[in-house]
This record gives sequence, C-alpha cells and structure tokens, in this order.
Amino acid sequence: MLPKLPKLTPDEAESLLLKAGFELIRSKGSHRIYIKKNVRVVVPFHSNKILHPKIVKQIVEAVDINF
Repeated sequence: MLPKLPKLTPDEAESLLLKAGFELIRSKGSHRIYIKKNVRVVVPFHSNKILHPKIVKQIVEAVDINF
C-alpha cells in the first residue's frame, strides 16, 4: 500500500522547497517556478487552497522526503 501524501498549502510547499535548496526563479500569474540543478517545480498559489495530490507528489519527489 502506498503511503498517504500530506495535505499541503502553497505556503507550506514553498517552505519545503526553499529548505531543500530550491530557488524561486520566476513567477507568472499565480504560479511560482522553483529550480534546483535541473529539477523544476511549479507551485500554483490560489488563496491558500490545498494543493492537488499530483502537485504534492511532484514536490515530495523533488525534495526527496519519505512519508
């Protein structure tokens, strides 16, 4: 059985990415783009809604956290 992904807000996701060494390279509209080496992560910022599980999975894999 797969482990359950955490529910993240955009602010929490941004905090995780920055702690993992990602840099905010640009933002376009309500999306912020972070990069570290050749890994790019796009985080949509929509009024503190919970991020979609696919985006959370992308962030967790990029930061390499085990849940």
